Amino acid sequence: MTIGPLPPENSDAGLGRDGVDPRATISTFDATALEAGIESSSIETREVEGLSLGRIVFRRFLRHRAAIISLVLLVIVVILSFSSIGIHAFGVNTGGWWHWNFDDVPAIVNGGAPTMTLWPPSLGDHPFGQDSVGHDMFAMVMRGIQQSIMIVVVTGAISTVIGAVLGAVAGYFGGTTDALLMRLTDMVIIVPLLLLAAIVGRSVNGPSVILAIVLGLLVWTTLARLVRGEVLALREREFVDAARVAGASPLRIMFRHILPNTVGVIVVSATLTMSATILLETAISYLGFGVHAPDVSLGLLISNYQTAFTTRPWLFWWPGLFIVIIALTINFIGDGLRDAYDPRQRRGLKRSARKEQAALRQKPVKS
Repeated sequence: MTIGPLPPENSDAGLGRDGVDPRATISTFDATALEAGIESSSIETREVEGLSLGRIVFRRFLRHRAAIISLVLLVIVVILSFSSIGIHAFGVNTGGWWHWNFDDVPAIVNGGAPTMTLWPPSLGDHPFGQDSVGHDMFAMVMRGIQQSIMIVVVTGAISTVIGAVLGAVAGYFGGTTDALLMRLTDMVIIVPLLLLAAIVGRSVNGPSVILAIVLGLLVWTTLARLVRGEVLALREREFVDAARVAGASPLRIMFRHILPNTVGVIVVSATLTMSATILLETAISYLGFGVHAPDVSLGLLISNYQTAFTTRPWLFWWPGLFIVIIALTINFIGDGLRDAYDPRQRRGLKRSARKEQAALRQKPVKS
C-alpha cells in the first residue's frame, strides 16, 4: 500500500531491493496485524452489542469459574449455618433442623470424637465431635459462622457507605474540602486498628454487632482514597459538564452521574474489605477481646481449644477450616468482580468468539 508520491530518483533515501522506497510503504506484516486487530475489536463489539453494562459484567462474572464456585460454596455455608441451628439474635429465636443448640450440654458420646463416617454415610449425633464439657461442636461452629458472617456484612456495608461518600465529596469539590477529608483519612489510617477494636470489645460487653460497627468506622480509608481518585478523573468528563450546564445540583451529579461509574472500584474494594474483616475479627476474638462467652465465634473457638490441638485436633480443625473457606471464597468473588468490571478482559466473549480471535492471532502473514 503506497503512501504519497515516490521520491525522485536522486533521493538520498535509497531504494530497496525491489526498487521501492521503504519509507513509502507499510510492511505486509504491519498491515496484516492492523487488519487482525480491527477484526478482533469487531468481534468483541459484536458480542456485547446492545447489552447494558450490568449484563456485560454479569456475563463476564459467570465465565469466571473460580468466582462462581466460590459464590456457590459461600452460599451453601451460609444456608447451612442459618438453617441448622436457626437464628438467635435481636430477640429473634427460630429453630433449625439440627437437634442441638450451641449452648446445649448433652452427654458425651464416643469419647467426644466425631461421629461422622464416610462409609456408610452418616452424621451421627455429633459429626464434629464434642468438647470436654459436652458441647456439640457442629452447633458451635455453625453459630460461629453466623457471627462471622454478620460482622462481615455489617462492617462491609458501613465502611462502603462511608468510604464512597467521603471519597466522592473529596474528589468532586477538591480544594479545602479535599484537604480536610484526606487529613481525616490519614488520622484514621494511623490509628492502631487491632488495638482500638480490642479496647472497644473489652469495654463493651454487648452484642457482636457493636464490634462490627466499630470495625466499619475504621476500615473505610482505602475505599475513600480509591473513590477519590476515580472521581477526580470523572469530574472532568463531558457528561459531567453537560449535567452541570443542565442545572443539576452537585449532590445529583455526584450520586446520579459520577458514583455509578465507580461501582466497579467500590464493589471490588468492598469484597476485599469483607475478606480482611473476617480475619481481623478472628484475631480479635482469638485474643479474647471480641465475641464473649456464652456466645461463640470462630476465632473464640480456636482460642478456647488451642491447647487441645495435639489431643483432640477436631476441636481446632473445624473452626479453622471454615475461616479459610469464608476468607478464600470472598477473595475469589472479589477477583471475579474485578475481572468482570475490567474492560480489557475477554471473559465476556463466548467460547466460539474466543476461538475466532485465537484464529485471527495465528493467521499467517501474507507474502
